[in-house]
Amino acid sequence: MTRQTRVLSDAWQMRPVHRFAHGDYPTPHQPGWFATRIPSQWQQHPDLERYVGPVVYRTTFGFDRQPGTRTFLRLNGVFYYCRPWLNGIDLGMHEGYFSPHTIDVSRFLTPQNDLVLEVRCPEEHNKTDKRLITGVFSHWDSLDGTTNPGGVWLPVELIQTGPVHLVHALLSTTRVGTDHADLRFRIATDALQATDAVVEWRIAPKNFGGKIHQLQSRISIAAGQHEASGSIRIPDPELWWSHDLGFPALYDITVTIVVAGAPSDSLQFDYGIRMFEMRNWIPYLNGKRFLMKGNNYPPTDTRLASVTPERCATDVQLARECHMNVLRVHAHVAHPALYAAADAQGVLVWQDFPLQWMYARSVLEPAKKQVRQMVQLLHNHPSIVLWCMHNESMYVADTSDERMLSKLRTYVSVFGWNWNRNVLDVALQRVVASEDEQRLTVRSSGEYAVPLLAKGTDTHFYYGWYRIYGRLSAWEQIIRQFPRNTRFVTEFGAQSFPNYESAVRFMAADVRRLDVARLVEQHSFQPDILATWLDWRAAPDLHALIAMTQEYQADINRFYIDRLRLRKYRPTGGIVPFMFTDANPAVSWSVVDYWRVPKQSYYAMQKAFRPTYACTIIAATPAHIGQPIDVPIYVMNDLREPIAVTVTVTVRDPNGAQLAQVVHQRHVPADAMALQLDELRVTPTMRGTYRVAIVLRDANGVLEHTYAVHVHDANLRPAQV
Repeated sequence: MTRQTRVLSDAWQMRPVHRFAHGDYPTPHQPGWFATRIPSQWQQHPDLERYVGPVVYRTTFGFDRQPGTRTFLRLNGVFYYCRPWLNGIDLGMHEGYFSPHTIDVSRFLTPQNDLVLEVRCPEEHNKTDKRLITGVFSHWDSLDGTTNPGGVWLPVELIQTGPVHLVHALLSTTRVGTDHADLRFRIATDALQATDAVVEWRIAPKNFGGKIHQLQSRISIAAGQHEASGSIRIPDPELWWSHDLGFPALYDITVTIVVAGAPSDSLQFDYGIRMFEMRNWIPYLNGKRFLMKGNNYPPTDTRLASVTPERCATDVQLARECHMNVLRVHAHVAHPALYAAADAQGVLVWQDFPLQWMYARSVLEPAKKQVRQMVQLLHNHPSIVLWCMHNESMYVADTSDERMLSKLRTYVSVFGWNWNRNVLDVALQRVVASEDEQRLTVRSSGEYAVPLLAKGTDTHFYYGWYRIYGRLSAWEQIIRQFPRNTRFVTEFGAQSFPNYESAVRFMAADVRRLDVARLVEQHSFQPDILATWLDWRAAPDLHALIAMTQEYQADINRFYIDRLRLRKYRPTGGIVPFMFTDANPAVSWSVVDYWRVPKQSYYAMQKAFRPTYACTIIAATPAHIGQPIDVPIYVMNDLREPIAVTVTVTVRDPNGAQLAQVVHQRHVPADAMALQLDELRVTPTMRGTYRVAIVLRDANGVLEHTYAVHVHDANLRPAQV
């Protein structure tokens, strides 16, 4: 038989309890039960909005078993511990929110069945000794501090198969030639007894026209759990590309296990044929070098159970429209719809394992098990090009805590030996490398390169935000001295308020009545850190506060992006700010708010990521009257073909008078690194704001943006951005 899947979604009841009772609970007709549907998370229920304790889920269902079949119960996603009971039979404990739990229940099913799920997702009270592998869901500065993610967030299914169950089928592209592609497959089976079988492959174009390929191979299957591997060849393949390099061609793959001439089980999935590699942190897709530009992607929603394919497709489209070709799934495993959207729309994915900051040593064994499960679960997605074991393996309890002792502990954990980075992450990297030989693995995100001490990985910089880093001018000094730390930058940014219509949905419209404590607790706001850079409390109204913070955020992001684009391939291979969207209503680092309304900083980033781009680099040190200011003009091109551009630069004084204007016409080569067109020098003669306006025109439209230079008296030392 072919696989048949039945989703158990309706007629569920849930009940909060003090402790579990080994599957024995009052009938659903007695008080204490709440009607619910699955998927859902218990805090979505209005009576359980702040509940954090154990919860029991229960449903009944009829079942008519067909002769010669096997039936599996599959729990696709449960936060975090789950023990299912079927008709009073303990089916075993499962740990892990994203990894499916599949159990053969054939011998336990009856015409009428009672299914009970005992679920708990305990709070992590010791944030530097965590035990749950939930990443940002247990500890993050960008998630509602009252959130507990507990619940059943993906469907519960009954799966019927023949005597051989196909657990997974994994494909890897090992070679792409001029007229064919070689793919390696690994098939895991669960069989009642040893047998010979035929593996049938149907490989059909999904989003393009082409031939359907049908292939067969014979394998011998052992009783119980078994894995077989082999290779297949696809003639004249269409390759999967990111949207900026080509078309994301997808194949519809169906793999079927045939036993004694009859289908026993099958799996269907999408697959893209592509090769990806990093050469000293410079990315290559199908042999083409390119610059990765993107953003950190948080959970689509705090309540993953509420996520839909449409929401994920909207997010990926917003990324594309911002000229992004990569999303870093930040310290969590996302909803399956996110990966499907990235595959279909041609956006690359940097995939983090759900580890964030520090963990207890007892987490090692469950982490090794779950990281293998993550790779197997997501393996076939062509969009995923890199696995990262851990985000920031360093001491962090509260990112807004900038006391000297906390800074010292963080510093020691970053530059000294720590168990999380040097033992846990290394062990996980070995597991992933053995499981997936084709993708790059990164031990931990945010490791700095230090000469003679550490090679480093990707880097995070919060100059201009966290005081522990300092001012933007300090970053310019750092990257001049240690340029390897600009190879691949995956975090930088600043907080801002969302647009007015979104802001008033969770805060007072009158700035004098803002409940700052509530914004801190539930909406990520870091008021004291913001006050380091902006006198935000002096804003006359909410509109002014929003404009002030969004403008600052846009300037911070452009500051980093300009300087990293200037270093394209010398040595920069990737630019990934923090962060893209909000998982809940927030005052945060996002450039698109929870309701998917872009901020001013989104449109500024859209300009800064434009494939053909012109910019200037003006030093972040204070400017004074009489002190010359150098204004170099650069142009760059990320397109795969050369393009003709016209760049106009105009300099105006604080009164708006034009001081200089230059016009350059240039043919810019394909995939060009930064080319310097000119260098102006301005000597300010008055206080105020000088402006450098840059206009770039090409066949794809017009780019216009302006740089502000604030000039002060020579005897003053103003605070600098």
